[in-house]
Amino acid sequence: MIQRHHSPHLSAYADLYDVVVPSDHKLRKMNDLIDFSFIYEELESTYSLNYGRSAIDPIRMFQYLLLKSIYPLSDVDLVERSKYDMSFKYFLGMVPEETVINPSSLTKFRKMRLIDANLLDVLIAKTVEIALDKGIIQSKTMIVDATHTKSRYNQQRP
Repeated sequence: MIQRHHSPHLSAYADLYDVVVPSDHKLRKMNDLIDFSFIYEELESTYSLNYGRSAIDPIRMFQYLLLKSIYPLSDVDLVERSKYDMSFKYFLGMVPEETVINPSSLTKFRKMRLIDANLLDVLIAKTVEIALDKGIIQSKTMIVDATHTKSRYNQQRP
């Protein structure tokens, strides 16, 4: 089941974001100005709406992978940084005291939900397009970490 992304839960510490994440921070702007609901439409066919326990919100999982494409971090380092980096938590829609995912969840998300190898690239491209339209990103150049994308050459081992 798809668990829809909700605004952060009520927290006594939510005001920390206003203190430690400046209003002009790139991740804050992205979170505030980009509507990531297109992720639901793109990934709806990969989720069962009737069976199984609730999945981690696909928007949050995509946002983890988007952070990974922006910052050169491994899955483990990304999740670890998400524990203490308030800009990451704000971008992920988490309250300051909320726990982060297990790094293996990112691998499962890539393998089970992003079945088409190009889907992640399409979703990132769509996000970049929206960010350019909103003026969040000024440059027309973006470097993407392609560690987990398949090459069309040598797909099979000898």
